[in-house]
Amino acid sequence: MAKIRRNEKREMPALNTSSLPDIIFMLLFFFMSVTSMKEVSYKVQFKNPQATELTKLENKSLVRYIYVGTPTAEFRKQYGAETRIQLNDQFAEVKEIGEYIINERSSMKESDQGMMTVSIKADKETKMGVIADIKQELRRAYALKISYAATQRTSY
Repeated sequence: MAKIRRNEKREMPALNTSSLPDIIFMLLFFFMSVTSMKEVSYKVQFKNPQATELTKLENKSLVRYIYVGTPTAEFRKQYGAETRIQLNDQFAEVKEIGEYIINERSSMKESDQGMMTVSIKADKETKMGVIADIKQELRRAYALKISYAATQRTSY
């Protein structure tokens, strides 16, 4: 029969850290694969309007954005405080939207071109005339699927 010695102090075995670099690299690759980088730097300021009925966009790779608002502080001297339109990383006029949509549609796969959605991210203080002009130009370019960015209204 074995004798149990309880009075002796035992030392804790050393922690094995040989697999630690593998775990760190696995986490690094995981976060690199699931994180998306911000593609556009905003040159206009916009606060989304509030809405009660919202739906989330399904396939964000098929969405093209049009930003509408006042220029940020760094661009205000050059462009003024008037409402401006931003397509990708540059300011644009309403008449340039058609060409932008055609270029974006042609860069997509042919099977996805019909499912392209244009999302308008406009400041809540933007005049409706500007939005109507944008919608007219989108109609001319046959971009008929339009969504408006908004935040959820918390109280009615």
